[in-house]
Amino acid sequence: MRVAVIGAGISGLAAAHFLKKAGADVIVLEKKNGPGGTIETKVLDGFLVESGPNSTSETNLIIDEVLSDLSMPEEKVYADESSKFRFILRGGKLHALPSGPGSFLSTRLWTWGGKMRLFAEPFIGRAGHEESVADFVTRRLGREFLDYAINPFVAGVYAGNPSELSVRAAFPKLYALEEKYGGLLKGTINGARERKKRPDKARVSAKLFAFRSGMGILPRRLADSLGDRVQFNASTESVAYDGTKFSVRVSTGRKSSDEVFDKVVLAVPSYAAAGIVKAWLPALSSELAKIKYPPVAVAVLGYKREQVGIDLTGFGFLVPEIEKRRILGTIWSSSIFPNRAPEGFVELTTFIGGSRQPKLVSLSDDEISKIAHQENALLMKIQGLPVFTAVTKWERAIPQYNIGHLAILDAVKYVETLHKGLYFSNNFKDGISVADCIANGKKVADKILEESTDHSVTATEGGNA
Repeated sequence: MRVAVIGAGISGLAAAHFLKKAGADVIVLEKKNGPGGTIETKVLDGFLVESGPNSTSETNLIIDEVLSDLSMPEEKVYADESSKFRFILRGGKLHALPSGPGSFLSTRLWTWGGKMRLFAEPFIGRAGHEESVADFVTRRLGREFLDYAINPFVAGVYAGNPSELSVRAAFPKLYALEEKYGGLLKGTINGARERKKRPDKARVSAKLFAFRSGMGILPRRLADSLGDRVQFNASTESVAYDGTKFSVRVSTGRKSSDEVFDKVVLAVPSYAAAGIVKAWLPALSSELAKIKYPPVAVAVLGYKREQVGIDLTGFGFLVPEIEKRRILGTIWSSSIFPNRAPEGFVELTTFIGGSRQPKLVSLSDDEISKIAHQENALLMKIQGLPVFTAVTKWERAIPQYNIGHLAILDAVKYVETLHKGLYFSNNFKDGISVADCIANGKKVADKILEESTDHSVTATEGGNA
């Protein structure tokens, strides 16, 4: 069995890792000159700069299996205990998210009217149709909770618009509470015992972690363990299928060639997959092309500790759209994980653009740094200019699980069923976090191995008959 994994992002590398572990003949084809996709780590002037994901959550045990396989469990570092303190901007001031009933009643993040509205939630009925996150939250919890809790949260996770995101696709566990138990409060209480029995943890209760050397060490170690099975600067132009084998056209510089495989895993973003299968599967290509990826700029700023006029104990803050600021939020990176800034300095990571203000990403790096500094200086009482800046722009950052996304995934599943041996694994399906991508890479690898075993048994039985 010869398997081609197209894409050396974390999804593809995870799938290849588990295939190699099981003894499959696997090749990874990556158009860039290095692994990781959007996971990038650099150390500049003593500051550890994450251009993509800063961390992930311990929602499953699969990542620990990978770390053990790679002999790198010592690299794993949990977020500082203070990271449980998170803040939301309202009225130009940072308000701590409540951590219990007492702080919920005393917080000024929501008015008394907004708080009282939450008590009506158990008496709200089901919608009966696919809703946006905004419609779902407004119906169940009220407009104020949407504006000053869910809207900034959606910006922090998806850089998205809650009026466009599908609650069923983007937050399936939240939707399931209503579907199964009739409401969020009922589901939280009645489902607690059931959730304790699951090996997977809910994202809100799962521990946050990263790596001492930055997130980029994980794809590098995975690629190193695969050795020459990973081919860089190898761009996949197309995939064709004759009913038995897959023909993959690969370009390496000026030369293009066709290679034959038994199985193909498309572990690339949906827009890239759309281009690869366009000639063979035009209808699916059109569906994949519908998935939006808004642009996001990541501005990493360094300051001397004494320049910052507020206590940086916590994770950072998110900005609701209603506050009309030019940033989505800021992570207090050096407060969360060690080795992010030199001694006596702090590191802030600010996100700009997304579905909310996509045009800001087209500005120059200097202009983006200036916006990040000005906004942070106002909200965090920062004196003077940053001593360090680094900007990364992602023209297509995070896939949006918008209304209609589940229909696109149904089309993907149909094609996978119709053409046995073709698989899709990327963060446009089944979760966008690093942990989600690793889990989904393993799921695809397991499916390939299971189906190959079934086919082998069937062929043997047929021969004996």
